[in-house]
Amino acid sequence: MPSAHIDTFAADHLPPRAQWPEFVFDGPDLQFPEKMNCATELLDRRVDAGQGDRLCILGEGVRWSYAELQAQANRIARVLVEDLGLVPGNRVLLRGPNSPMLAACWFGVVKAGGIAVGSMPLLRAKELAQIVGKAEISHALCDVRLAEELTLAQADCPTLRQVLRFHTDTADGLEARAAAKPSSFRNVATAAEDTCIIAFTSGTTGMPKGTMHFHRDVMAACACWPRHVLRPSAGDIFIGSPPLAFTFGLGGLLLFPLSVGAATALVERPSPDALPAAIERYRATVLFTAPTSYRAMAGKLAGHDLSSLRKCVAAGEALPAATRQLWKQASGIEIIDGIGSTEMLHIFISHDEAHARPGATGTVVPGYTACVLDDAGRLLPPGNVGRLAVKGPTGCRYLADPRQTQYVQGGWNVTGDAYLHDTDGNFVYQARTDDMIISGGYNIAGPEVEGALLLHPKVAECGVVGVPDEERGQIVKAFVVLKAGIAPSDELVRELQDFVKQTAAPYKYPRAVEFRDTLPRTETGKLQRFKLRQA
Repeated sequence: MPSAHIDTFAADHLPPRAQWPEFVFDGPDLQFPEKMNCATELLDRRVDAGQGDRLCILGEGVRWSYAELQAQANRIARVLVEDLGLVPGNRVLLRGPNSPMLAACWFGVVKAGGIAVGSMPLLRAKELAQIVGKAEISHALCDVRLAEELTLAQADCPTLRQVLRFHTDTADGLEARAAAKPSSFRNVATAAEDTCIIAFTSGTTGMPKGTMHFHRDVMAACACWPRHVLRPSAGDIFIGSPPLAFTFGLGGLLLFPLSVGAATALVERPSPDALPAAIERYRATVLFTAPTSYRAMAGKLAGHDLSSLRKCVAAGEALPAATRQLWKQASGIEIIDGIGSTEMLHIFISHDEAHARPGATGTVVPGYTACVLDDAGRLLPPGNVGRLAVKGPTGCRYLADPRQTQYVQGGWNVTGDAYLHDTDGNFVYQARTDDMIISGGYNIAGPEVEGALLLHPKVAECGVVGVPDEERGQIVKAFVVLKAGIAPSDELVRELQDFVKQTAAPYKYPRAVEFRDTLPRTETGKLQRFKLRQA
C-alpha cells in the first residue's frame, strides 16, 4: 500500500529490508489492514462507538473524557497543519514532563500523519541537537518550562523551522492557537507501514540510537503483552513514573490504557516520594515504574491509602528478588516483571502475578518467540547462558545506523542481554552481555552480585561492574549507596564482602567496594554501568 507520507525521510532512512528482523503475525489479533492510523484505532474509534464520555486522562487540574482528548488532539493537529505547515512524514519533537497536554500533542501529531519523536525532560541542548539533527526534525511542541535548552539547541538545528510552546497563556502559545480551531479533524490515512514514532534509546551505553516504529507496530504491541499478561479492564486507572518519551512509558501510560478504554493519570514529578500520594489521590489501579522506584517506595507507604492498587509492573532493568520481596511485604502485591526494549517497542518476555518466580523474568509473551543463542548464532539447549534472541510482530529498525546489523542477526532481534532458558520455559536474566565479568576464569553476572548486596539491611542501592586487574583479568567492584544514617567504613566493606560470600558463590564477592552518595541513572531509572566502568 502506498505511503501517505509526503515527506519521505523516514522511508528513505529505514535499514535495507535484508537487514530487518523476521516479523511474525500469528493469530487473529495480529492481522492488520494495509491502511491504518493508530490514533484512529486508539482514540477515535472509542468515541465513534459511543464511549466518548468515558474517563480518559487525569492530571493536574485536568479530567478529560475520550471525547475531550479527541477534541484537543484534533485542534492541535489543525494548528500543526494550518498554522505550522506540517505535511505527513514530518518529524515533530515532543518535549515536556508527563501531562495531559503532552498526550494530546502526541495524538495531534499522529492524527496529522506526522512522526512523533519524544525527548526526555532532562536532556540538555547538545543532546537535543543530536536528536533533532539525526531525525532531521522540522517542528517541535515544547512545554514552556523546558524551553530553555531547546532554545539553546536551535542554533545547531537548521532543520527545526517551527517551535510552539504549551502550558502558557500567551496569545502565540499552543493553547491559544488550538482554542481558535474547530474540534474536528480528518485523520491522515496513513499506511500500516508508515513510521509513526522514532524512539531514541535511553542511553545506558552513552550512545542513543533512533528506533523507527510503524502504526502497525503500535497496535501490535497493544495486542500482545497487555492483553495476555497484564489483562487490564476498562475500569482501570493507570499511573507511573516512566516518561512518555520512553516506550515503557508511552505504552504503559498512554497506548495500553486507551487500547482497552481505561484511563491514565499523568504525574509530572512521579518520584518515589510523590507516587504513593498520587496513587491515593487518583485511586489508581495499575502502576508502572522501575525496580529502583519500587525499592525506594517500599518504606514510604505508611499513611497512604493504596487500597485501589491491584497490579504493579516493573521493567526497564532487572528486578532483584530482594526488591520483589520488599515490595510485596510493604504492599501485598506481587510485581509483574518483564523485559522489553526500545527496539522491540515494549515487553516480550514476562509473567503474570500467578506465575511470578523470584529471579526469573518469565516466559515468552504470546505473539513472540525467543531463544538463547551462542556467540556463533547457534541455538543453546536449556540450562546454558547465552544471548537472548527474539522475534515477533515488532522489531528493530534503526534510523540510519550501522548498528542495525549488530542488533538483527539471522532474522532475530539480539537484545544484548545474557539469559538462561530453563526446562520450564522460564527465561532467567544474567546480565547485559557487556556487563558479564570474567574474573580468574569465572563468568560472573554483575546483577547477581547486586541482588546479593541488596539483601543486606544497610544497602540502599548498588551497582557492580568488572574493573581491570593484572592478576585476574578483571575483579568485581561494587559501588554502594548506604541507607540513611549508615556510615561507610573498612569494617563495613568486609561485612558486605562476607555477606555476599554467604549469599552467592564465594568467588563472586566484590573484591573492591566504593561507597557513593548516588549512582548514575537514566531518566527512566536504568543504572548506567558504563559510567561506573569509566570511573
